[in-house]
Amino acid sequence: MSNYSIKDLEQLSGIKAHTLRIWEQRYNLLSPKRTDTNIRFYDDDDLKLILNVALLNDNGYKISKIAKMTVEEMKSEVLKLTERSFAYDDQIHSLIIAMVELDEDRFEKIISTNILKIGFELTMLNIIYPFLSKIGILWQTGSIHPGQEHFISNLVRQKLIVAIDGQLYSGGGKKFLLYLPEGELHEISLLFSCYLLKSHGHKVIYLGQNTPDTDLNNVYKVHQPDFLVTVITTSPSGEQVQPYLDSLSERFSDAVILVSGYQIVGQELTIPSNVHVMHYLKDIKEYLHSLTSVV
Repeated sequence: MSNYSIKDLEQLSGIKAHTLRIWEQRYNLLSPKRTDTNIRFYDDDDLKLILNVALLNDNGYKISKIAKMTVEEMKSEVLKLTERSFAYDDQIHSLIIAMVELDEDRFEKIISTNILKIGFELTMLNIIYPFLSKIGILWQTGSIHPGQEHFISNLVRQKLIVAIDGQLYSGGGKKFLLYLPEGELHEISLLFSCYLLKSHGHKVIYLGQNTPDTDLNNVYKVHQPDFLVTVITTSPSGEQVQPYLDSLSERFSDAVILVSGYQIVGQELTIPSNVHVMHYLKDIKEYLHSLTSVV
């Protein structure tokens, strides 16, 4: 069972904390609990309720009508809506509920339906990544438990691997070496980069998580890639990031190095000339379009 602040509910549902407090008082929608030190918090049931309320409200249901519904009536209406609505926010709300309930079947249905409707790439960019961004901040602050985060990450990872396997290399294009530094385990962004590169006809050498420097050096010498791609989310961190970038630039001076991740984006770093910061995944897509087109 996870604990959420009203700011967490605001972030996940898109409903302002001020509005949530008004609804709480006027319609008795929520029943916040209190810690031993009298701090208000909300549980998983409260989060699911507010996500359902937000989805219904966004689709034209008046709050006065929603407040009169039972939990089951709300859930039934939400399921009907999400089956016929492909608004991104609606789908993201549904994924959050599936995460809270650890409901693999529901998660699978939401993702598969969206992939069929709008394709894998748009599903990743417009639904899965905004969803992961919402829950990632909560996971880092301890508002959701690691089991929920691992549950979702592994399901997304499975989807990515299947999509990557469907991209066959037919020759040509540029050569990219993808890896995560030693100690770095957050692989989803790197996997999606792999998918984008392969879908654009480029050659990918994929080393994956926690790559020792010696292995990276050896593979680079053998394959001599045009580009290195890495994502630094947790490791290296802090004061270690700048010397790590400088070392990469020096060791692989003949390659273009594309970097992204929490420890890179928005940090005060001196970026070497052959290193390019990718602020968003869409940056990688735009960068690919700047390269020679591959048939």
